[in-house]
Amino acid sequence: MTAETHTITTSGAEITYDVRGTGPTLLLIGSPMDASGFTTLAGHFPDRTIVTYDPRGGGRSKLTGGQTTSTPEQHADDLSRVIDAVGGPVDVFASSGGAVNALALVTAHPDQVRTLVAHEPPLVTVLPDRENASVATKGIAELYQREGTGPAMVRFIMIVSHRGEIPAGWLDQPAPAPADFGLPADDNGDRNDTLLGQNLVTCTHYEPDFAALSAAPTRIVIAVGEESKDELAHRGGLGVAAGLGSRPVWFPSNHAGFLGGEFGQHGDPDNFAAKLRQVLDEPA
Repeated sequence: MTAETHTITTSGAEITYDVRGTGPTLLLIGSPMDASGFTTLAGHFPDRTIVTYDPRGGGRSKLTGGQTTSTPEQHADDLSRVIDAVGGPVDVFASSGGAVNALALVTAHPDQVRTLVAHEPPLVTVLPDRENASVATKGIAELYQREGTGPAMVRFIMIVSHRGEIPAGWLDQPAPAPADFGLPADDNGDRNDTLLGQNLVTCTHYEPDFAALSAAPTRIVIAVGEESKDELAHRGGLGVAAGLGSRPVWFPSNHAGFLGGEFGQHGDPDNFAAKLRQVLDEPA
């Protein structure tokens, strides 16, 4: 499917989004992952109008207001304006930080989303170990500001792959060298990373408004990966489902289950897409 690319101006950003296909609209979003991560998944829905976008500060979407951080509420406003441009309401599949932003979208603009499938929102605020997880994630952001991408990304990889509760003193544990992950050891002084500098703390520390989400006309489905059990984002999904009083839906593979080679990662995209279609087709 050939995509039409558009750009809109929002508060503090220039947002680029793509539209392809015909049929009921399905918006596919991540954060900080941009539209390029949804190429495989989009191909499984030729009967839909597929909308993808680059979140502010990432890919083709530029920050314009001088800010160095972005909140889920700001991302939600960007998404609302994209939906206004393409015509809503829409169905939304949102993964990782995109799932957090989509919860903020439904909170602020509930009439714009028919069904939201929120896949593994990495929220520390809904965890029983929220205090330790908060200290750890904020510590990673502080490490990035002190030492740069390599050391901070090592710690990020460690925390997202950690299974079970985050123990006190997690940041004091030994860590591999950046070179062990193919990461740069030297600090080049750049502090513009969209994950580590712009979104990490604001995303993970978002507090869902469960009363507003429960009152919304939107059908909200929380999805978690079969292979990512006990990882932070999986546990975040379980916490959101508990806050909504619903049961999570288990999806094939892991946190990156829909990827089909994008960024060198392979999940189980065929079965993942089949499960997503099944969930979207279920009656409200």
